[in-house]
Amino acid sequence: MPEFTIYTKAWCPYCQAALDLLKKKDIPFKQIEITNNKELSMQMVERANGRTSVPQIFAGERHIGGCDDLYALDEKGELDRLIKAG
Repeated sequence: MPEFTIYTKAWCPYCQAALDLLKKKDIPFKQIEITNNKELSMQMVERANGRTSVPQIFAGERHIGGCDDLYALDEKGELDRLIKAG
């Protein structure tokens, strides 16, 4: 399974929804809280090809996108395939 990384902000309901899905699917992840941290925010934007919204989610080096993208992958069954493919 690729290592999942999720960039979040404390007040973000979309971040919480994405975290809830990762937890529900028992996907281990590294959460990077970027609230009030310009250095980590810039790191996220660079990794996410200029996207500035949160959350930004990665499976290994693959950029998944945001919360809606994660849920769309799950609805198509692609999230399970990605986890199993490792």
